[in-house]
Amino acid sequence: MAHSPDTLDPVDWSAFRQQMHALVDACLDQLQDVRAHPWRPLDESARELVALGDAQMGVGLAATANELLTNILPHHSGNTHPRFFGWVQGTGTMAGLMAEVVAATMNSNCGGREHGAIHVEREVIRWCAACFGLPATTSGVLTTGTSQATVIALATARLQALGGDSRRQGIHGGPRLTMYAAEGVHNAIVKAAELIGIGSEALRCIPVDPASGSMDPERLAEAVRRDRGAGLLPFCVVGTAGSVDRGSFDRLDLLAELCAAEGLWFHVDGAFGAWARLAEAPWSDLVRGIDRADSLALDFHKWMFVQYDCGLILIRDEAKHRAAFAARPAYLAVQGAGLGGGDPWYCDYGTDLSRSFRALKVWATLRAYGSEQLGAAITRNCRLAALMAQLVEAAPELELVARVDANVCCFSVVGEGVEVVNAGVVARLQLSGCAVFSTTRIDGRTVMRAAIVNHRTSVEDVHFAIRGVVEAVRGSSGG
Repeated sequence: MAHSPDTLDPVDWSAFRQQMHALVDACLDQLQDVRAHPWRPLDESARELVALGDAQMGVGLAATANELLTNILPHHSGNTHPRFFGWVQGTGTMAGLMAEVVAATMNSNCGGREHGAIHVEREVIRWCAACFGLPATTSGVLTTGTSQATVIALATARLQALGGDSRRQGIHGGPRLTMYAAEGVHNAIVKAAELIGIGSEALRCIPVDPASGSMDPERLAEAVRRDRGAGLLPFCVVGTAGSVDRGSFDRLDLLAELCAAEGLWFHVDGAFGAWARLAEAPWSDLVRGIDRADSLALDFHKWMFVQYDCGLILIRDEAKHRAAFAARPAYLAVQGAGLGGGDPWYCDYGTDLSRSFRALKVWATLRAYGSEQLGAAITRNCRLAALMAQLVEAAPELELVARVDANVCCFSVVGEGVEVVNAGVVARLQLSGCAVFSTTRIDGRTVMRAAIVNHRTSVEDVHFAIRGVVEAVRGSSGG
């Protein structure tokens, strides 16, 4: 199955069609039998199989298809498996798989212009704004993830604080900006502060309530007053909907009140936790006040189960959002009609001109399952995290180290100085294929962590995983 010497298309389309059918069948076989395919480490021989050398001469489409099946497909990161609880990594859906094939076929550039993919993205953004109670005039743009979305949000907040001239003149010579977030806020906020030029020292990390894990509003107000008294310019508060370590939620309603009273931009980091909005109570109550955000960053590839990568930034004030990024050199001039029409363009709302058709897998997921079924899957994840906490507390070898608010369960081996044991158990379970947990640090010690964002995870999986933990602990102690 060679490709044409004059194009990169196949010479024999019939043979290529058969190869594509076989490739799709193999992908479906792996997903249908997903429990038999946990993460496995790559040995040196497997790594050598993907070496490109100088890549001067191609091997052809048929040989490449075979290599995709034998050398690439088996070596996934494991997050499709129902006992993958590490970090916060989503699973993908069958609807997303179909959409990715169609999107790759269309190969749309979604930076702008007048074509179908743009209208799909607009509809996804419209639905999301309505879902979170934001006004119909809310603007947005799909991104690689919450990290990129956060940069866009904070750059818009910076423009509001310093004015439009700051795009040309920079921020030197102006007032020193300060922003605020809870201790343990995601590192994406730190990076964004650095990237927009205010520096990570401008971020004030506010202590959290030990019981709830939420930012203390009184200490936040004190920090704002202190900075203003020192001649600084507070401009933004970041509320966390689902912290990366223990899954805690700030009281977004209280933070919204403070921001309104103090004239501060209210940004919500809702990377995964924003989607608790779709869950049943009491989990949906965790994001009460999210509708008052000036900007909301979130991911679809986490708790909405969409294939990587796909994030979103929503900004309440479209005019400010556009003012922060819009630029039209002559080669991007808008036409009144034709492919060069379709204003506004998404390149005017973010950093990218060349953008993939991310919106299609979101659209397909919503069309196939609907928000009710997706919300039910999110609710199941929360119930499974609560079950995991119960199993941990029932095991004499284990102890719960943080309250389980939604879908994150953090626990440890009982005793002093067990950090090495915790890390060792996590590694042993990963290597055995039993389950993937990750680690984090809580109260100064390394603990085990499960983030359940997998629509395939069952009650039996949670029982199996915790039994595996207990057995590994007993094995490490010689019991």
